Amino acid sequence: MKFLQSFRYAFKGLFAAVQSEMNMKIHLLAVVIVVFIGFHFKITNTEWALVLLCMALVIAFELINTAIEKLLNKLHPEFDETIGSAKDIAAGAVLFASIIAVIIGAIVFVPYLLNLFF
Repeated sequence: MKFLQSFRYAFKGLFAAVQSEMNMKIHLLAVVIVVFIGFHFKITNTEWALVLLCMALVIAFELINTAIEKLLNKLHPEFDETIGSAKDIAAGAVLFASIIAVIIGAIVFVPYLLNLFF
């Protein structure tokens, strides 16, 4: 029963992040668009693996970043340079994962897009 309860808590956290974080909504919109485009172009299994891995990493980093921000805001609501730096670093992890995801997305999808025009 505890095992099933852990899934309930995990989904609760996921839904809370989606409801409260604009960036999470943007990432999920990107996921929907990329999945649609992937099906449209019938990308290979290897390409799906790369694309899904990128999606998972960006969403996971966004969830971790959100958790860190909420925890630090609760523990230390007033401005603190060290806490601000920690939050910036966590946000930087999301940015870095997102940039790599865009690069991998370009590697996967640009050839399909070029085939439409040439």
